[in-house]
Amino acid sequence: MRNFSSDQIPIRRMTADSKGGVALRVAFIDTAVLSVLLAAACSLQAEDDQSVHHYLHKKEQPHAATWGYTGQTGPAFWGNLSPEYALAKTGRRQSPIDLHDALSQDLPPLKLQYRPSKIHLIYNGHTIQENEDPGSCEIVAGKRYELQQFHFHSPSEHTVDGRHYPMEMHLVHKTADGSVAVVGVLLQMGEHNHAFDALWRLLPDADNRQRDSDQKIDVSRLLPAVHEYYSYSGSFTTPPCTEDVKWAVLKDPVTLSAGQIEQFRRVIHGNNRPVQPLNGRSILLSGP
Repeated sequence: MRNFSSDQIPIRRMTADSKGGVALRVAFIDTAVLSVLLAAACSLQAEDDQSVHHYLHKKEQPHAATWGYTGQTGPAFWGNLSPEYALAKTGRRQSPIDLHDALSQDLPPLKLQYRPSKIHLIYNGHTIQENEDPGSCEIVAGKRYELQQFHFHSPSEHTVDGRHYPMEMHLVHKTADGSVAVVGVLLQMGEHNHAFDALWRLLPDADNRQRDSDQKIDVSRLLPAVHEYYSYSGSFTTPPCTEDVKWAVLKDPVTLSAGQIEQFRRVIHGNNRPVQPLNGRSILLSGP
């Protein structure tokens, strides 16, 4: 066998010989070349990691560009901040939208299979987010969408006949192949809602950005009793505003007291993207 230098690595592979048998062949590659190839592979992997929407990260990751809800980094400018955010200005199926003139359809009932999860709250500067333990899911057309997290916007991002609600909760689900479905819950002012107490006692903020507890929260208790819903195809409501998101916004709102809403708004307020054009999309409304 050929000798190789310390800056080369032998690569062994099996090949067919001229008589139909199998032969072992050895090639050599310089370590410098191998280093370049490995670095390129790592770079591609990093790009893949960055392409995953930040809502699907358990911990906040660097963004392609700084964005926010006001000034030169606000929603009107998102599409210009980075090529990765281009859909924010060129996309034809963007969210949120105004929910109006919905077509009543015999849609399948929402199959929400939620279980209690320990509390893992984070404040990331754009919202307050609860990362869920594995095990909860939504079933859509026989496909399992795992609940990743839920978070809040104030005021609501979706409007109904032009009307904002004080807050909105988004439950973000993902399949193993990366498909995304979001359930939206509109929050209106009314009676105190004790189902939210465990979360509200631990709300993080800019000074205390992460709050964890062994106490469990059952997300099913945060939903209205009836699950009629608006259905449409849209996008994430934050950069990079990726499309092909299956939206189901529950028709019936859930109440929070004025004090609960004010407590949230003392941490963050105005984190809502304006409604986007329908561009010919239909809005469907499930039956009771």
